[in-house]
Amino acid sequence: MSTEQTYIMVKPDGVQRGLVGDIISRFEKRGYKLVGLKMATPGKDHLEKHYADLSSKAFFPGLISYMNSGPVVGMVWEGRDAVKTGRVMLGATDPLKSDPGSIRGAYALEVGRNVCHGSDTVENAQKEIKLWFPEGLNSWTSAAYNWVYEK
Repeated sequence: MSTEQTYIMVKPDGVQRGLVGDIISRFEKRGYKLVGLKMATPGKDHLEKHYADLSSKAFFPGLISYMNSGPVVGMVWEGRDAVKTGRVMLGATDPLKSDPGSIRGAYALEVGRNVCHGSDTVENAQKEIKLWFPEGLNSWTSAAYNWVYEK
């Protein structure tokens, strides 16, 4: 297990449905530390950079259009195995295949409206964090650290 950072984004459907607070709450309650948070309407170019690995897919233009349809909320969470655990907390990309207790399992029904994005690897998390938070992140010590971690 390692302490790492992950990028989690509430997509336009999650913002419009008022789910931002619930999603933040789940990560806080799990014990992760919030080190970056912003609401943005990123624009087509920024989204094309973020989803560059999907650019050859038939759904890419629709994805970019949808993601550009409203604000998103980007977050960086820090803690032990943040990338892998963050993905588990989000649930499967297809919400109907997600565990009921996951974010997507609780709040989504369609792949194209699956509420959140989460980094899939540590390397991609680092790229996404640099793209979305070029100004840097907050560095702070949580008073709850010793209540979350044994060592």
